[in-house]
Amino acid sequence: MAYPTVDKPYGLQPVNLIGGQVYAGSTRLMRIVSGYATSIYYGDVVKLAADGTIQKDIGTGTATPVGIFLGCTFTNPSTSQKTFSQSWTASTAAPDAQAYVVDDPDILFKVATCSNTTVTFLSSEIIGANAALCQNAGSNTTGDSAVGIWGANTATTASFPIRIVDIVPDTSNGANGYCEYICKFNAPYAVTTVTVNLAGANTAVTTMTGGHSYLNPTGI
Repeated sequence: MAYPTVDKPYGLQPVNLIGGQVYAGSTRLMRIVSGYATSIYYGDVVKLAADGTIQKDIGTGTATPVGIFLGCTFTNPSTSQKTFSQSWTASTAAPDAQAYVVDDPDILFKVATCSNTTVTFLSSEIIGANAALCQNAGSNTTGDSAVGIWGANTATTASFPIRIVDIVPDTSNGANGYCEYICKFNAPYAVTTVTVNLAGANTAVTTMTGGHSYLNPTGI
């Protein structure tokens, strides 16, 4: 039986939840600020801004994701008609713009391994490792993302935003090589700094950063 060929990264595709829980396709409508000047594509990683709107998360080795962008809705400024779009076009003037975001911290998603826009094959030994995001520009023709994970950049590094959970066997090259993996967003990680208080004694200050926004106890 012929299996599909993955010829380019395609963003993050939700498949189910941790522990085999069913993903029912639910999303949350999250506001995009009118005129936001960066295009966002279906399958891109998005983050929360301080004003509660969402933005494209362009992080690679570090990121603060709130979820996966699955399209948007807004009133088209050219036609005054309600529009549903696969992607957000940079600088669109639409005060009512909202994004459909998969924001569940337990979401598992399928994603391709790549080096820039070239798909790469790795072994199953990277299951359990952390990975950096591979940020590529999406397609203005299809509206789809081209984000993947860096095939050569998997490690135990706590700041890496993606955790590799499983392989996708259907697109294996037949030599224990896989170009698609099931992944999740990582949790925030602790950063400890040492300061000197007024009495002259060193004091350790721990902050949480990175990882899924909902899991950071201090918020954005």
